[in-house]
Amino acid sequence: MFTTIHKHYSVDEWKEFAAENKSVLQHVAASSGIGAGDLEKLSAILEAVPEIQFICIDVANGYSEHFVQFVRDVRKKYPEHTILAGNVVTGEMVEELLLSGADIIKCGIGPGSVCTTRKKAGVGYPQLSAVLECADAAHGLGGHIISDGGCTCPGDVSKAFGAGADFVMLGGMLAGHDESGGETIEKDGKKYKLFYGMSSATAMKKHSGGVAEYRASEGKTVTIPYRGPVEATVQDILGGVRSTCTYVGASKLKELSRRTTFIRVTQQLNEVFTPHTTEH
Repeated sequence: MFTTIHKHYSVDEWKEFAAENKSVLQHVAASSGIGAGDLEKLSAILEAVPEIQFICIDVANGYSEHFVQFVRDVRKKYPEHTILAGNVVTGEMVEELLLSGADIIKCGIGPGSVCTTRKKAGVGYPQLSAVLECADAAHGLGGHIISDGGCTCPGDVSKAFGAGADFVMLGGMLAGHDESGGETIEKDGKKYKLFYGMSSATAMKKHSGGVAEYRASEGKTVTIPYRGPVEATVQDILGGVRSTCTYVGASKLKELSRRTTFIRVTQQLNEVFTPHTTEH
């Protein structure tokens, strides 16, 4: 597992993080946008923290010539680093990015729990279909994909792997914990944590001085009940994926896609007692 750190942290914040968390630096990716000054900032971060080996070139819409050229420029400057690039949802763009120097393609437009792009812009792609298509394209060229968004439970993580994803990126499922970003709020004696999309008005006010006049917010801000340390949630997810593998006869995660058949249903759970019980 590794963590992709969002692109708004400063070089000084990266230095502080690296000094306090040396043991995890091999398992984090430094993110970058593609705007003016972003390559210079990325270079400064990688110079300050040379242990970082993963670079994530992160934009909401990966369908632009400028984005592809930025990937080429980063690959030329950092030939030995592992480059993640996205987001896209179709096979031809996965191939374009891999041939331009990316190693792992981030797939998903609109499925996130605090993303409103499909509602605000009318743009998106069903996540399972995107993973199936993008994985097929990537694996044909020896590349990999990340399924980014749409998971609500451990079973969804397993389905993403079953569809061919090499990695599954989680946001909402990990929100609300001690290790999560977002401020803690107390209301009526209960603790909550703030969780917001990176294209939300909250994020744009915090990192860009507000929503630009020509733009609209494409994310929402929610309060999530405080959930304590993240370890129990991670173990629950891993346990679910392990159980999936035993059910379908996959001896390792890489086999899961070869042991998976998808069936369309109208309801997958018997929820007759759901309002009255908690899971233990």
